[in-house]
Amino acid sequence: MSGRVYRTVYEIADGQLGYVTTAQARAIGLGHAAIANLHHTGAVDRISQGVYRLARYPRSAVDEYMEASLWPSARGTEIRGVISYASALALWEMSDVSPAKIHLTVSPTYRLRRTPPPVLVLHRAALREADITWQHGIPVTTPMRTIRDCHAAHLGPALVRQAIDDGRRLGRLTLDEADVLMAELFGAKHDHRRTGSR
Repeated sequence: MSGRVYRTVYEIADGQLGYVTTAQARAIGLGHAAIANLHHTGAVDRISQGVYRLARYPRSAVDEYMEASLWPSARGTEIRGVISYASALALWEMSDVSPAKIHLTVSPTYRLRRTPPPVLVLHRAALREADITWQHGIPVTTPMRTIRDCHAAHLGPALVRQAIDDGRRLGRLTLDEADVLMAELFGAKHDHRRTGSR
């Protein structure tokens, strides 16, 4: 039984950097006792309320973002937080921003029933499907949406400009998208020569 349970949990966790929530386990018919047994035997580690991680799964540099995105879904299988704002810039490796906390966007209708971990900053927004993409299996706002959000949050013009430059250089933004952002946010054209673009 325990071997079958572990394999089933592994199938879910493998697409989430080794993480699984109790809600996801329940959705495939595994009760709390099954997860508790895996935890008791050392097969999984408890990360936070309702979030577990396979004990022997290789660690990743972006684990903290996966943990954050799963935090809202611990009680509901369809609820995922989306990495956003400065944290999304860091995940996209655009600009020198290094946020001390993880910014997470949830639906305006998300009902907060527990205190978020101190590391989380929650934002509420009705993100469109076109505003969300995936990095390393983690939901994150697109580079365009991320830069607009950061500008609206007064991140600072130098960092926002750098994010646009880095986005174009790294292929996260097209030339046209960089031009649109420069015109929209700064009323200026993007200087492709300055960033080495052709």
